[in-house]
Amino acid sequence: MLVSVTGPRLPSLVGREMSAMATYAPTAPASGHMAVHLRLIGRAWRHRWGLFLTTVGLIGSTAMVVVTPKLVGWAIDTGLGVNPETGAVSGDPRTLLWAGALLTAAALARGGFAYLQQYMGENVSQAVAYDFRNDIYDHLQRLSYAYHDDAQIGQIMSRATQDVEGVRFFVSMGLIRMAYVVVLVVISAWLMIQTNALVAAVGLAFVPIVAAQAAWNSLRLRPIWLEVQDLQGQLSTILQENLTGQRVVKAFGRADFEEQKFDARARELFESSLMTSRIQAFQEPLMMSLWLLSLALVFWVGGLEIIAGRMTVGDMAVFQLYLTMLQVPVRSVGFVVNIFARAQSSGERIFEILDAESAVRERPGAGALRASAGDVVFEDVSFGYDAVSPVLRHIDVHAQPGEMVALLGPTGSGKSTVVNLLPRFYDVTSGAIRIDGQDIRDVTLDSLRSAIGIVQQDVFLFAATIGENIAYGRPGATQADIEGAARAARIHEFIMGLPDGYDTWVGERGATLSGGQRQRVAIARTLLLDPRVLVFDDSTSSVDMRTEFEIQEALQNLMRGRTTFVIAQRLRTVQQADQILVMRDGEIVERGRHAELLEAGGHYREIYDLELRDQEEARAAIPEAAAAGDA
Repeated sequence: MLVSVTGPRLPSLVGREMSAMATYAPTAPASGHMAVHLRLIGRAWRHRWGLFLTTVGLIGSTAMVVVTPKLVGWAIDTGLGVNPETGAVSGDPRTLLWAGALLTAAALARGGFAYLQQYMGENVSQAVAYDFRNDIYDHLQRLSYAYHDDAQIGQIMSRATQDVEGVRFFVSMGLIRMAYVVVLVVISAWLMIQTNALVAAVGLAFVPIVAAQAAWNSLRLRPIWLEVQDLQGQLSTILQENLTGQRVVKAFGRADFEEQKFDARARELFESSLMTSRIQAFQEPLMMSLWLLSLALVFWVGGLEIIAGRMTVGDMAVFQLYLTMLQVPVRSVGFVVNIFARAQSSGERIFEILDAESAVRERPGAGALRASAGDVVFEDVSFGYDAVSPVLRHIDVHAQPGEMVALLGPTGSGKSTVVNLLPRFYDVTSGAIRIDGQDIRDVTLDSLRSAIGIVQQDVFLFAATIGENIAYGRPGATQADIEGAARAARIHEFIMGLPDGYDTWVGERGATLSGGQRQRVAIARTLLLDPRVLVFDDSTSSVDMRTEFEIQEALQNLMRGRTTFVIAQRLRTVQQADQILVMRDGEIVERGRHAELLEAGGHYREIYDLELRDQEEARAAIPEAAAAGDA
């Protein structure tokens, strides 16, 4: 009967649930524990109707729990009368029948209220987790490149998954469980005191001791759990880097090194996790022993009270049932304390993302970019990632509609930074960039970026069909539009030769396609966007001559009639440029056309002799070889 009254044990008070949550790293100190918890509670309050129903279930189930021992005591004293002189037991079957019926009704009612409490509590917690996941994802889409440059992918993924789970536990197992424990202990203590103050004092004296021991144990485990979290975060990062860099690992024969690196972290994680198990293995029997001691003292003192006539046998049963019933909730205080502490860590890490402000923001009242011709002007533009390390200084460029501007220079000269400023991946530190006379800081980001097509050196394709990748910038594009862009990019014939055509699924990051094929798909994707301004990282040195020729043909279609900025790597691109900007140490040191700069004999001539002359000689050798073959 005791088991049926107390209900199921809270499984693995600190262990199993907490180990499932411990996969994120510790955080930097935040503004205050209460502030974070209040913000989390505010998130839960958005679903106040669910919280109301949860509270109804909590109050109802608690009422049924505390009334059950009273019914048992009444049944014993009334239905099973004891003659004080002879000790004979006389019963009232009707009273016992009523007691049994009432106990059954209380059990059924408690089950219904408990279902309402648990279901609605989980409903609210899942809704809070759903909101957080979407908010994190949406906010990450709006943060500038500067944030993503410094952020670790593994840590962000951990915050969007495991930290959100920590908050979900806080809502369902923290707030609601703590409210249940407080209400249950307060009502039970009041009823016990009303029955017999002395016996109640003996029994309840162990409640704060057990609760304090559970809380102290949880706080003792907390730094170890934080270490476990950190190690699991490191393991996630190592695994993510290893899976992403498998080709490099295999190419350099470093599989053994990677295995040892992973094994070292995994062993640290194993030892830390084992330490938590060792502490818990001692803690559980200790708290059980303390509680059994309280039951024994209540039995002894209660027995003396019964002999003295100040207490009935039914009252003794009520006390025993109340103490047994309170055992799991009181011992779960440590579990709840740990959840509150973990919610602090999780909340800090989540709000660190949600509170992050993008370095690139739209101004109030920003309008749409009216890009018609594609006239681009850089006016005395300077830029630095921080205040003490300028990357670009005094950049002045005027690209007239339809012109091609080629940027050359050694690595680190600032070429990529220049083109990244154009779509406002970063904001200029000083100066201004204008498109068709409009300062790009005065227009909306969506309209700006829809007017600028970007074909990057490291082409990224999504794990989707080829058709879906081409239509990524224009979700409403028709099949005819997609095929037209593919034809212009010189990739249509290849796609139609595949078994599923445009419905062919490409692997992660487009791994099933060659470099040249990926680049032409990217060109088709940009063509479909039909931008007025184009940014292209012209890196085709890693492809064969035929593929380069096909890419160059596709680029001619892409660039026609568009203002184009090219980070030039190939001689053919440089020769076709209307302006060549030679950069060094963040400044434009030379500008002009190919022939003019060659004749000037400056930095461009140096780059030409070191990097471009070989390409010209190779191109010149092709007709000679063909003529020799004909002879």
